[in-house]
Amino acid sequence: MTVDATTDRPALDATVADLRAHAGEWVALPFAEKVALLDRVRPRIMAEADAMVAETQRAKGIDPATSWGAEDWLTGPWAFLQGVTSLLTTLRRVEKGEPPVPVSRTRVRPDGQTVVEVFPATTTDSLLLNGYGAEVWMMPGVSRERATGAAAAMYRGQGYADPGVALVLGAGNVGSITTLDILHMLYAEGSVCVVKMNPVNDYLSPYFARIFGEFVARGWLRFVHGGADVGAYLAHHEGVDSIHMTGSAATHDAIVWGTGAEADDRRRAGTPRLAKRITSELGGISPMIVVAGEWSDADLQFQAEHIVTSKLNNAGHNCIATQVLVLPESWAQGDALLDRVRSVVASLPPRPAYYPRAAEKVGAAVSGHESVERLGTGDLCALVPDLSAHGVESLVNDEVFAGAMGVVRLPGRTTEEFLANAVAFANDVLPGTLGASVVIDPATAKRDKAALDAAVAALRYGSIGINAWTGLNFLLGYTPWGAFPGHTADDIGSGIGFVHNAFLLQDVQKGVAWMPFRPLHRSALNGQLHMSPKPPFFVTNRTGETTARRLSAFLATGRPTALPGIFASALRG
Repeated sequence: MTVDATTDRPALDATVADLRAHAGEWVALPFAEKVALLDRVRPRIMAEADAMVAETQRAKGIDPATSWGAEDWLTGPWAFLQGVTSLLTTLRRVEKGEPPVPVSRTRVRPDGQTVVEVFPATTTDSLLLNGYGAEVWMMPGVSRERATGAAAAMYRGQGYADPGVALVLGAGNVGSITTLDILHMLYAEGSVCVVKMNPVNDYLSPYFARIFGEFVARGWLRFVHGGADVGAYLAHHEGVDSIHMTGSAATHDAIVWGTGAEADDRRRAGTPRLAKRITSELGGISPMIVVAGEWSDADLQFQAEHIVTSKLNNAGHNCIATQVLVLPESWAQGDALLDRVRSVVASLPPRPAYYPRAAEKVGAAVSGHESVERLGTGDLCALVPDLSAHGVESLVNDEVFAGAMGVVRLPGRTTEEFLANAVAFANDVLPGTLGASVVIDPATAKRDKAALDAAVAALRYGSIGINAWTGLNFLLGYTPWGAFPGHTADDIGSGIGFVHNAFLLQDVQKGVAWMPFRPLHRSALNGQLHMSPKPPFFVTNRTGETTARRLSAFLATGRPTALPGIFASALRG
């Protein structure tokens, strides 16, 4: 049985029992065989990629001939392959008796916090994403030696901490979220998995079942369908040991505490309905903080395209879509940047908002604002250019998960003052701790290095991007993906725990990723040397789909002969 499409309870019971019967086999499987199984996933992804992407585009109403055609290659096959490849990098180093990441790739900040450099991890990374980088900040008190010594500890003599049967509640927006969560449960937790597909994208399960065919055939993975009742039944099933979910805080709380008066009573008594371990990624409101600088017209255009990408990738149906753009109150170029944002949205081809209740959520988010602007063909985006930083507006209190964005302007005579105000706003006003971005030009970053460093250190978010939308943190594989630590079942916020994290680091606080402020043809003229053109994930990239296809094929095969074609396509974007 590859896909269990039934929702009757006896069939679900049998599915869980079958997984339990094979759980010990997965734990005991020799390490070399685990590595070989994972390696054989890569060509299977590419074998399904064309059909999988085409069906996703049909379901989302995307015209593949438009610039929107790239996103499902990048967030589908490429992200999946990057996750597999990054995990294989770790496992193969362990197989050779090497540490996943050496102590030489660590540093200690002046405040004593250990930072591990995780990207680029290979020479290929340096070629394909030149000028990009990422690091993981460990929890305070973790030494350099402990950080690297505990990496992939389950494969270096320690064993899995708590393996068993895991329930993965899949996300409905981006298919690779589910596949990467499966990889995490299998390889990081040592647990076999029952995956409850989300009804919004459960059409992907036959592809996933074929890609993971060997895992399914050997009793380590099962897929089931259905609504919230199926997920709830499995979550409370005595044969399920742990849960990982991607979704909303409301769904999490319904599983853990129940609903209505029952939930209130249980919270007061401290007696949750669910006592087993549950990790989660639950979204939030993501800010993009823009620091004042002296930008050229080309800088304004490039960063406007960046901002629009961070909002409208996947029609805004992303848990880290930029919802609040934070600008300096006195920045003379702030209005010019917003004008470029409006122009970029106007230039994009139409697309539908495919996620359930998207139009209703946008309407609620902008209700009561007199200055609402409907941008783009078919109202791609609703922009509120004058949000109050401490108002009661929905846009600063509720995640939209669709095409709406607000602009908040904050005071600050200097970079240091503005960043301090922006960090306080992001930390203390906006709900959620999943992702935040800071955009700052190189000259300002160099001049105000201490202020930028202090801001990154103070931001309480699990993923931070510097000149990079935090979607990059999701895509890289080596960076951890999850909320800033500290949430509890009673106050779940953006969730508990990290996934991805290919080096399998322990005691993670947050990941920080960056990319160049300018593309290569302008960076060299401004004293920055790198070889990266416009990112393929920009919604304005003219060759994004071709580049994403070629990147995916390269990750599946590793053939160096594919590199010239990738570079040629990327340069034309």
